[in-house]
Amino acid sequence: MRRFLSLAFLLFTYAVLAALKPNVLLIISDDLRDTVNCYGNPAAKTPNLNRLASRAVRFEHAYVQYPVCNPSRTSFLTGLRCEQTHVVNNSTMFRSQLPDIVTLPQLLRQNGWHTTSYGKVFHVGEVMGEIREGWMDVGKSWDEGRMFQPTSEGKVIEGRNLTGGKLRWCEWGATQGADDDQPDGQTAKNSIATIEKFTAGGKPWMVAAGFHRPHDPFISPKKYFDLYPPGSLKLYHDPTNITPLAPLSMDAQVGRLMDTLDRLKLWDNTVVIFCGDNGYHHNERNWWNKSTLFERSCRVPLMIAAPDAKPGTVCRSLVEFVDLYPTITDYSDLQAPHKLAGESLRPLLQNPSAKGRDAAFTLVTRGANKYGQAVRTDRWRYIQWSDGHAELYDELNDPEETHDVHQDPKNQPLIEELKALLAKIGPLQPARPRET
Repeated sequence: MRRFLSLAFLLFTYAVLAALKPNVLLIISDDLRDTVNCYGNPAAKTPNLNRLASRAVRFEHAYVQYPVCNPSRTSFLTGLRCEQTHVVNNSTMFRSQLPDIVTLPQLLRQNGWHTTSYGKVFHVGEVMGEIREGWMDVGKSWDEGRMFQPTSEGKVIEGRNLTGGKLRWCEWGATQGADDDQPDGQTAKNSIATIEKFTAGGKPWMVAAGFHRPHDPFISPKKYFDLYPPGSLKLYHDPTNITPLAPLSMDAQVGRLMDTLDRLKLWDNTVVIFCGDNGYHHNERNWWNKSTLFERSCRVPLMIAAPDAKPGTVCRSLVEFVDLYPTITDYSDLQAPHKLAGESLRPLLQNPSAKGRDAAFTLVTRGANKYGQAVRTDRWRYIQWSDGHAELYDELNDPEETHDVHQDPKNQPLIEELKALLAKIGPLQPARPRET
């Protein structure tokens, strides 16, 4: 009898645990590429991201579907490729193209989660703190959404424009004051308060913390600049035979969120996603920006901690950001109302050495009438432009993509295979007229 009761209690416990709705903590760092310590960059002082990596599966080859803020975020929060959303710039609100789409936070909200957005989650404006009318999507995607501005104590006390004023955005600035005098500190503070409130109330939550840094202008509290004395960082320079063509103050805010999960003992029932929204060139190809179809612009950091994931491991399989939506629906036992472009990463979280995707895809536009599509396999990056131009790079032997080998005759059979992969995605079709 005692054995029967023990078994019954065990089964009851499993049933209760299965019925729990997991919390979701989505942390987005704007314009962050792989320049963090746990991605093999020892000069970067990111102890809290290292700490998260020890709890998470770190994805070595994660790719966004568009290397710019608004298209990328729209893609992974709707679970659709940019060829499907038709959002390919920072001036198109996704509901002008997909008025009835159910976003990831919206699906959770419809099923009992409290959803909040702090900082930059959806791209809602061109300058920090700007919120275009309707772009936050509060009332549909979120129960609450807030953006923040620096306080009067957080003013810049040292810095300069790096272009002599030609590019207003290209400047650095060290500020006085504390972390919470900057928008990212306020994002962390409000995220923590919401986690505490709804955990205490027993309601499942999704908190999205969108940190502005390291996006330009490169402004952070002075104490983070002081971590890197002049001359301590080495600048990349392209090789002479190339084929022609900021401090992470965010790390400390991630640490504050992790401290909260520790203190409230929430790791066992929370899925934590940390990611950038696109990559960035740091002088590769003499370019300080994103918006290219090269590896530096398309590949981003991605770490996921989940109750059944293997902590402290590395997954080297190809994954895409359209895989995030189905991953959360998998853990939440929900079904999206539309067909998702990605696939759940849960099998890779449980077994990081398993085989993932054969290819990852990224789109970029050049004006209104030209676009390029890239396919990345384990070894190759093939770029196909709408004007007929093409590029091919051997990522194994040429990781900085300094030599285009698409004209080498021996690569033509390979190119045909890569073209066939792109054909499965299909071309970019004209967008529908924007609703006014």
